[in-house]
Amino acid sequence: MASEEPRARKRKLPEEEKEEAKKQKTPTKEAPAKLSPNALFGMGNPLLDISAVVDKDFLDKYTLKPNDQILAEDKHKALFDELVKKFKVEYHAGGATQNSIKIAQWMIQEPHNAGTFFGCIGKDKFGSILKEKAEEAHIDAHYYEQDEEPTGTCAACITGDNRSLVANLAAANCYKKDKHLDLEENWALVEKAKVYYIAGFFLTVSLESILKVAKHASENNKLFCLNLSAPFICQFFKDNLMQVMPYVDVLFGNETEAAAFAKEQEFETKDIKEIAKEAQALPKANKKRQRIVVFTQGKDETAMALSDKIETFPVLKIEPKDIVDTNGAGDAFVGGFLSQLVQEKALDQCVKAAHYAANVIIRRAGCTFPEKPDFN
Repeated sequence: MASEEPRARKRKLPEEEKEEAKKQKTPTKEAPAKLSPNALFGMGNPLLDISAVVDKDFLDKYTLKPNDQILAEDKHKALFDELVKKFKVEYHAGGATQNSIKIAQWMIQEPHNAGTFFGCIGKDKFGSILKEKAEEAHIDAHYYEQDEEPTGTCAACITGDNRSLVANLAAANCYKKDKHLDLEENWALVEKAKVYYIAGFFLTVSLESILKVAKHASENNKLFCLNLSAPFICQFFKDNLMQVMPYVDVLFGNETEAAAFAKEQEFETKDIKEIAKEAQALPKANKKRQRIVVFTQGKDETAMALSDKIETFPVLKIEPKDIVDTNGAGDAFVGGFLSQLVQEKALDQCVKAAHYAANVIIRRAGCTFPEKPDFN
């Protein structure tokens, strides 16, 4: 009889059963950690990237240099609508942190919505497009929508090999902790995450939001990552930066930002490895984890300080003729790194993925990527 069949099988000894159960419970090192949606959390300045090939007259009209990055002034306010009316435009969900979350999601592929993103937009046409684009990138974007300021935009005016970037932060500057982060359903998404990433640019917008997230990560032994983002953050927002620093488990930056940080902190060294060591040694709230400091240097090797040693990693070689646009390289590097960090991969694998993502992005215009990554 069918019901008797199990009895006929050889009975396992209790010790064998225990071993079998242990094997089933403990994934082998090769098996990737099962990733759940909302495991990675980002908060920052969402911008709708609007890119178009323009002519010299357009640059001259708005006194733009062919290869430059500026913040929009009053004289640039009409630029965004004119760009859309006069030229064939492409839209992408942008802004430093959102770019990194988007790249991490692209590297992860499945599950969709592994990355969550919070930021502020306007109740307008550009806001609606931004929501669509975030959805297309499979990130779980929850925007605080207000109607005082329009959605932040970044115009990429392309002429030949050059891109002139004009960013209008607008609504991105209006993020409010009490109106968004503190809401029960939004805070629940923060609690679901195990890795957090915020670019230093957000230090100019909502320090209290960053501190709330950073403290949560520290108290729950989760990973909080921060990017120095720009020399002016290290200089003019030094107090805000240093309030957050004790909670930082992974600090990112490039060589220029590292130099500005070292100067402001009076490290008395210009050596990138020494700066990484000094940054790593700054006071830390969560003593269970040592801080990791990762500094990129363009085409030169990446330096990483962990425990008491410094490791360096050569970047992937690329022919100068294959470089289309280096603007999104830093965001892509972080996105690649986070995609592996959130899956609990080894740090050298995180850097390998970071270099791969940056290498893909600099071959294309804007922070865009092919449908699937070719990375193992």
